[in-house]
Amino acid sequence: MTETVHSFHIPVMGTSFTIESPVKVARYGIASVISLVDDSLVEKMRRFYCKLVGVEYSPIRKCDNDARAHRITAYLNLMDEIVKDQFEKLKLSAFEIGTEITKYFELLPETSPLKQLYRRMLAIGDAIEKKRVQEELREKIERGAIDVNIMTKVDGVHYDEHGVPLPSEFSDALAAFRGYAKSKLASSIVFSAGFNARLYGYVEHFMDFHADESGSIKKKIAIKVNDFRSALTQGKFFAKKGLWVSEYRVESGLNCGGHAFGHGGNLMGPSLEEFRQKKDELISTLFGLYNKARAQKNKETFSEPHEVRITAQGGIGTVNEQNFLLKHYKVDATGWGTPFLLVPEATTTDKVTLERLCAARREDLYLSDVSPLGVPFNSLRTSSSEVARDERIREGLFGNTCSKGYLRSNTEFTDQPLCVASRSYQEKKLAQILGTNGGSAALRNTIKENLAQKICLCRDLAGAAILSHGLEEDEGFPTTAICPGPNLAYFSKVLTLQQMVDHIYGRANVITDRTRPNMFMIELDMYIDYLEREINEALPHANAQKIKYFNEFKTSLIEGVAYYEQLIPQLTDETPEYRKRMASDLEKCRGKLQGMIARFPEFFCPEIAWHMEVASSEGIARNRLSS
Repeated sequence: MTETVHSFHIPVMGTSFTIESPVKVARYGIASVISLVDDSLVEKMRRFYCKLVGVEYSPIRKCDNDARAHRITAYLNLMDEIVKDQFEKLKLSAFEIGTEITKYFELLPETSPLKQLYRRMLAIGDAIEKKRVQEELREKIERGAIDVNIMTKVDGVHYDEHGVPLPSEFSDALAAFRGYAKSKLASSIVFSAGFNARLYGYVEHFMDFHADESGSIKKKIAIKVNDFRSALTQGKFFAKKGLWVSEYRVESGLNCGGHAFGHGGNLMGPSLEEFRQKKDELISTLFGLYNKARAQKNKETFSEPHEVRITAQGGIGTVNEQNFLLKHYKVDATGWGTPFLLVPEATTTDKVTLERLCAARREDLYLSDVSPLGVPFNSLRTSSSEVARDERIREGLFGNTCSKGYLRSNTEFTDQPLCVASRSYQEKKLAQILGTNGGSAALRNTIKENLAQKICLCRDLAGAAILSHGLEEDEGFPTTAICPGPNLAYFSKVLTLQQMVDHIYGRANVITDRTRPNMFMIELDMYIDYLEREINEALPHANAQKIKYFNEFKTSLIEGVAYYEQLIPQLTDETPEYRKRMASDLEKCRGKLQGMIARFPEFFCPEIAWHMEVASSEGIARNRLSS
């Protein structure tokens, strides 16, 4: 197992919030993830950093051949050079209060062998021996990875000047991937938002993703998943092409930032339990397929599988939650996203948005309908983007100028896709609504209201970096959209990197609200609300497929309640008062779920009584917990 110096990483957040995180934290051994969605922002950031570090900037224009890939390659290479330079300077700094190398070691967890060696060095009195250990420490430190993320479903086709589709390798996802593949980075690419066969098949063509004869992989594949089945399915696809998935990032579908996915009610705790029990089975199954595929391609086969990391992210907020994931579920690391939005030393957020994040209450954080993709989106009601959107609604204005087009997907009115947040689409849709005689007036009003909610995520998610660095020129300055998870409500002040890391490792506590529920209870409550939201959208009638979906979702939640009921006593690091409060929160969720089922009998199988399902679910929970 490859050792990393920290037991957490900073996941991708939006398109701009982690766009420069590597130059802020990588030299301290902390890994972070850059979004590759917005190559326009990437190019602006490259221009900014070239000027900052005194490197000649040669623009890559949008009209240039393969511009999206070249922009991404150039920016990632620049990030790599900057971080290398930072790290070399850090290694040469003196072991004195306030220096970079001292900060590196002070950030490490107390359980780290490097931290323990550092502590021993501080206690050494002999100058020669002290210097020897200091040199040993300098040689052993590692910088954090510059990882990247691709949303697999953001894969729009591009067209030439005659309206003819360009070859598939110029689609958004494949071009972004190629930009990373051709970079100098040795790190991981994180695929999120689902399966994309065209993209996954493209990976095979780049040698950096294949293991060399020694088993080393320069560029590793990581996949965000919600459950074990998805991990196995996607892992098999890559294995059959002779490619190894090095990490599965198990993420809560709802209790996280950005787009939210219900995933049929698959809760994080039960999913992690399955990974804990079946990790060896996963590796064994994939290793056989992988070696077979390599043999067919006349490549070296291996006697032992490569490393597989299971990590978890989504709503983690306390050291006890962090440690429980590491110890009980045996995950290799965790992802801390939303709280880092309050750490300017780690992420990028403009001043106004940072102030509004600090002031945000639980009711200010909600699952919105702002995304043009039609997927619920974690939002902040007080963001400048939503404030500006509400002002446009009051003025009767619809739609946004679509300058980037990454989320164009609707072909209802045109052959080439339009973004449903764009003015061109919304004008057409409004004309259709006003001109039709079909449907009720209430339905037409609902469609109209839903249209008005959409914001330009391409433009506004880049707003934080644009405003922070004054990057915009011709297009003017945007408003900022931001996508924190509900965990933000319990973090209410700007934090230093040291404070945030100390909180993660239990050396400090920056949460003052002792009533914060356990992360699993927050997620369970969100899933119950999500199911009710889905049901309300299906009213007054739902087809058989929907009813089947609702019942499967409900059953997953019932099983989850039973699972957590038996898990609570195992949270031995928590106080008896905490476990009692968690049990009370679980009982409230149970009652809420029962009440919802009772309100919508037409959508649930009446012949299946609650107590019968609970009895079955308790058996499932016992089996999950017994290993």
